[in-house]
Amino acid sequence: MSHLFAYLSRMKFIKRWGLMHTTYPENIQEHSLRVAMIAHALAIIRNRVFGGNVNPERTAVLALYHDASEVLTGDLPAPVKYFNPEIKTAYKAIEAAAARKLFHMVPEALKADYQALFLAEDADQVHHDLVMAADKLCAYLKCLEELGAGNQEFAKAEKALKASVDGLDLPEVPYFLDMFVPSFRLTLDELE
Repeated sequence: MSHLFAYLSRMKFIKRWGLMHTTYPENIQEHSLRVAMIAHALAIIRNRVFGGNVNPERTAVLALYHDASEVLTGDLPAPVKYFNPEIKTAYKAIEAAAARKLFHMVPEALKADYQALFLAEDADQVHHDLVMAADKLCAYLKCLEELGAGNQEFAKAEKALKASVDGLDLPEVPYFLDMFVPSFRLTLDELE
């Protein structure tokens, strides 16, 4: 018997943005879906626009599991996680230990298919980079949505995340920003 999917089903209980007031809450299950959709898009953009050869479906599946370890650790807010190098290193070790614990719940016959999903060091760098870019884009989009709802709590985070996203050395990111992000500043009526 494996408890893996019972643990993963608890992703819906892990709230993001714990130190900030939000106009609507976001959990890691919702976040992971959004990251998967954007990572999938980034992979397609790489292939179709920039002549790449990555697997969009693989990228999306890696994204679905990118925060799975948080069912054991919770979501540590970024200002705490990155407060200093020692805390960042310690938290990375905690995340890795939690991911290994989840991976050990995978039945032996399925381990080969789940290994890269839980053990980031086993995921190839190209797909991993696209997932991490999608993760940053999602945080940036959350800021835009909160600001659009009048929540100035996200003003500083939006500036920092925009700089972080702009600093990504992936050609898919500016393409995504230009093609898709302006719509996030519109109301529903303006989208039509």
